[in-house]
Amino acid sequence: MATTDTGFIIWFTGLSGSGKTTIARILEQRIRASGRRFESLDGDVVRTNLSKGLGFSKEDRDTNIRRIGFVAHLLERNGVAAICSAISPYRQTRDELRMMVGDDFIEVYADCPIEICETRDGKVEMYAKARRGEIKEFTGVSDPYEPPDAPEVHLMTNDETPEESAEKVLACLVERGYLRSDVLRQTAAK
Repeated sequence: MATTDTGFIIWFTGLSGSGKTTIARILEQRIRASGRRFESLDGDVVRTNLSKGLGFSKEDRDTNIRRIGFVAHLLERNGVAAICSAISPYRQTRDELRMMVGDDFIEVYADCPIEICETRDGKVEMYAKARRGEIKEFTGVSDPYEPPDAPEVHLMTNDETPEESAEKVLACLVERGYLRSDVLRQTAAK
């Protein structure tokens, strides 16, 4: 079983607009407040800095996800908690990361119908452009999204508040021994 000093990776996957980044930010605050060493790797931020120049072909998407996974694994091996928030549309690539990391890889599926994702802040115009064919290879519209078969945490983000979703992930971390429930209760009260 893990200890509160063991590094781990929370790997969010889901469509654009499914709530991955919003929930990750809540988790970031709670995990940092618990005293854990922590780093957040957001897919859009990494794509701008570490994966600049990559497109959205399957090969480029896989390369981007592998780069995020590699950096997260380096952090995890050194006792750092890492949250990765990236669409990561292909099951095989996520499974590769799981094999590389092992038991400290926690896949979190932010499940939300595309009809809801399309209405969320910052996503309306992007999805509209994809539907008109102005954005090529857009996940869920003109490029596939392969949901995970057996994620450690399955969130229904259209039926839950971001805080409720975050609590489900935190409960998983406590159950696995990465965080102490008494410390989390204290951080929630602040």
